[in-house]
Amino acid sequence: MTNSSLLEEARQMLPELVKLRRSLHRIPEVGNHLPKTRAAVLEAIADLPLKVHLHETTSGIAAVLEGGQSGPTIVLRGDMDGLAMPEDTGLEFSSDHDGQMHACGHDLHTTMLIGAARMLSARQSDLKGKVLFMFQPGEEGHFGARYMLEEGLLSQVDPSPSRAFAIHVTSLHAAGTLHLKPGPYMAAADKITVTVHGQGGHASAPWNAVDPITVAAEIVIAAEVALTRTVDVFDPAVLTFAQINAGTAYNVIPATATLAGTTRTVSEERRDQLHAMIEQVVAGVAAANGVTATVEIERGYPVTINDDEVAADVVRIATGLLGDDQVVVDPTPIMGAEDWSYVLQQVPGVMVFLGSCPTDLEPGAAPVNHSNLVRFDEESMASGVALHAAVALDHLG
Repeated sequence: MTNSSLLEEARQMLPELVKLRRSLHRIPEVGNHLPKTRAAVLEAIADLPLKVHLHETTSGIAAVLEGGQSGPTIVLRGDMDGLAMPEDTGLEFSSDHDGQMHACGHDLHTTMLIGAARMLSARQSDLKGKVLFMFQPGEEGHFGARYMLEEGLLSQVDPSPSRAFAIHVTSLHAAGTLHLKPGPYMAAADKITVTVHGQGGHASAPWNAVDPITVAAEIVIAAEVALTRTVDVFDPAVLTFAQINAGTAYNVIPATATLAGTTRTVSEERRDQLHAMIEQVVAGVAAANGVTATVEIERGYPVTINDDEVAADVVRIATGLLGDDQVVVDPTPIMGAEDWSYVLQQVPGVMVFLGSCPTDLEPGAAPVNHSNLVRFDEESMASGVALHAAVALDHLG
């Protein structure tokens, strides 16, 4: 089976894949419990020779394809959840669920994994090992991958996976192109909440109050300046305060002000340093202004680290499948976050990005993932299906 024939076979599947993707797009569900999506996936794989394990803590599905010969195991992932946001694309298959949308392409991810399961099932007798298809809920901030791991995802197959592979679509890049990077590729994402405790009073007499708003504003500036002066630019960090909440009336100084934001880092050392810096800045600014302030840090997904050897293999496989000019090794990490990182902490593997910008739009100018207007090129799914299959066949060959 040649690379070109894999890709051609995937392209022949496109009508079926598009139909499935559009049906999933209509029923986005948010979080870890996705009953309609789970039912749709189970129906789509019902005729395949897969041993299906239904997870109990989430709507996760682990489906195992046992090859005709013994060998290693590879895990392939497709995340299934949507986002809590409205859809304004005007597509004829737009979301039927108010306030929920597949704005990050997970409907394509799920469809591509089903396509790969169908393609690999047709080659079951030739496989030297096993494929674990991981249909995962809760990627969008709900720790779905971690819950599946805690419930025993990797122990549901013997031998335990020795390779892991996942694809994420993006409208930032031209349809059909593949992007990846060895080493740290996506950031750790943490939530920062700062509460400044002052003393309320009348806005006409600020000297009789202790204004927490001005202190909160000073903390924002001081923290951003401290970041530029303490963080090595070659081990980058992002700090963004995206919410400031205070007050109930225009002429009343409130007793408290709250800041909320996020940090993004691509090493655990920098992650810990940035958290310590924020706590130091907040304590110092608060003390200088005669107020108290608290810092709450909620640690989110860890850094997504692509294995160097697996990344090199995927570049080789993807180049043979898609062509030299379609595979790009990115020079820098992406500061978005992914809970695929939890799997990569236990199994050597990679996350890659598949360009899926609609052909009527310009990459870089099109609405991006998480936009209420984002659209994806459906024909790019053929490249994703074929790549899933090619990576699995290479590992089990």
